[in-house]
Amino acid sequence: MKTMKKLLFIAILAAIVIVGAGACSAGWFDFMGGDSVDNNMTGEVNLAAAASLKNVYDKDLIPLFNEKYPNIKVTPTYASSGDLQTQIENGLETDVFMSAANKQMNKLAEEGLVDNDTNVQLLENKVVLIVPKDSTANISSFDDLKNVSGNIAIGDPESVPAGQYAKEVLNNTGIWSDVESKLSLGTDVTAVLNQVAQGSADCGIVYATDAKSNDDVKVVCEAPDDALKTPVIYPVAMIKDSNNTDAAKAFMDFLQTQEAKDIFVEYGFTIHE
Repeated sequence: MKTMKKLLFIAILAAIVIVGAGACSAGWFDFMGGDSVDNNMTGEVNLAAAASLKNVYDKDLIPLFNEKYPNIKVTPTYASSGDLQTQIENGLETDVFMSAANKQMNKLAEEGLVDNDTNVQLLENKVVLIVPKDSTANISSFDDLKNVSGNIAIGDPESVPAGQYAKEVLNNTGIWSDVESKLSLGTDVTAVLNQVAQGSADCGIVYATDAKSNDDVKVVCEAPDDALKTPVIYPVAMIKDSNNTDAAKAFMDFLQTQEAKDIFVEYGFTIHE
């Protein structure tokens, strides 16, 4: 009887090992993230993302997602969050929207265009003052902008979150009226970064992640905490009328894995807790 029980135990153990090995070889589990992954899922994800996310998505996140889901095509559209909001309102085919501020996401949610149950406050960023890398201008703080004789590049506050944050800083430091006539408004934060990198502006206000991505600029200082009272939050959510809900959900789940978060951090973002 003991021999029979022992043989039965061995048989059951062998069956468990075989089934486990089969699951692994079939790619049923992604042990890196601990989530089940259907590698055979097909579909498309139309991603609308703030311009400041272009580098991290194009260089790392989308290629990594495609390694895990080779049959899902990710098609990104990058612009200022305000422009993307308008495009989505006007029918831009979008499955996932990632904004550089809550304002645009909240507006779409109010209009019933976003699946608010999927809305995640994923990232944070910093606002910094930059100058060309070879600049000899006497600029070491936001207060010094009062003495700048050339252009000061910021995003257009009407549609660009980085510009809205910049205006808040300039207002709260009491220098908006001193610098308003010197402002060169960019259509998105990348345009602002390029103005400074190319020397067409003496300085500019961008996100820390943008400054980190370009060797032709250097950071002078961060915006003081008491000058920027609105946190720079990046929310991400699915669009309510998405035609690719399964693929979009897989992409959303991927963005929240530790592996993806670590990549965001490498690019200078902070994970919002």
